[in-house]
Amino acid sequence: MANVTYDNVTLSYPGTDRPAVQNLNLEIADGEFLVLVGPSGCGKSTALRMLAGLEEISDGRILIGDAEVTHLSPKDRDIAMVFQNYALYPHMTVAENMGFALKIAKVGKEERRQRVEAVAEQLDLTEYLDRKPKALSGGQRQRVAMGRAIVREPQVFLMDEPLSNLDAKLRVQTRTRIAALQRELGVTTVYVTHDQTEALTMGDRIAVMKLGVLQQVGTPRELLDTPVNTFVAGFIGSPAMNLFTAQVGADGVGFGDLTVPISREARSRLSSGTVTVGVRPEDFSVSVTKAPGLSVRAKLVEELGADGYLYGETSIGGDDCELVVRVDGRDHPHIGDEITVAPTAPSRVHLFDHTTGERIDSARAMLP
Repeated sequence: MANVTYDNVTLSYPGTDRPAVQNLNLEIADGEFLVLVGPSGCGKSTALRMLAGLEEISDGRILIGDAEVTHLSPKDRDIAMVFQNYALYPHMTVAENMGFALKIAKVGKEERRQRVEAVAEQLDLTEYLDRKPKALSGGQRQRVAMGRAIVREPQVFLMDEPLSNLDAKLRVQTRTRIAALQRELGVTTVYVTHDQTEALTMGDRIAVMKLGVLQQVGTPRELLDTPVNTFVAGFIGSPAMNLFTAQVGADGVGFGDLTVPISREARSRLSSGTVTVGVRPEDFSVSVTKAPGLSVRAKLVEELGADGYLYGETSIGGDDCELVVRVDGRDHPHIGDEITVAPTAPSRVHLFDHTTGERIDSARAMLP
């Protein structure tokens, strides 16, 4: 097992206007499950491929443990990678696929068999060891790919969107299995996904990237409660945080006929009287009778069992604005209803610089 270090790593492709990954500094602890997340083209898979040795970096260095691996070939880095498309050999059985890397490493036949059988039992693959990949379901193939990585006993697991080809129910089952297995094995794992639900439910910490630049690293709760900028605020969370422009008055930020006070520290950071305000859907209280707050007309209600999400429209500072509010899944307003919403507490109101998008209170310390 080992920690992983990206030390000021940059990768620029010839003929491009900006680096694919720029000045990446990231420390991943021994045994940690770290998730790299961001929209398509943000550089997360490139960062993973640099660690695997599949991309040659332009500047900086990468360490696994105390050893620099920047210029080592992939086979010499003691890593195991699980790909999106499984990459199984179709002519080999499950057992042969799982044990192939051990065979190349000249591990004895009996030891190979024992290690493959032990991992197959962990992954509920024992009854499939003699089958070919074409006889397996997508979920079973992904478990074989996982088993092939585990049986090698590497220092680091690398996973590049391994669940994206599975259906919704199987994704939930498999991500739970992967997270539990990683904690059991205690192997340092770097996991790439564009699915924030996977990121929030699986990772010990999450690293959010945008256009090749690391935005924030933190636990799921830190990213939800103290996003460092409007990009992280809008990207992490489902549905996304409500973001809108508002004026700051003498007493605080106005929500309709309600004023939410802001801290003296936050006020001291204001560059103007205009700020970007963020409130998560679950941090609104809802009233169907007249109450202090912001008047919202319901346009759509999604019923999701115990919870529901109301999509509505309102006016803030004379501008039309759309809001998403979590409501009770069984007892909720209906389309066309007028409701009043207000933040559940001043601490649930996030303020960002209107020009730079950066958080303007003490949560700035959450930057890596």
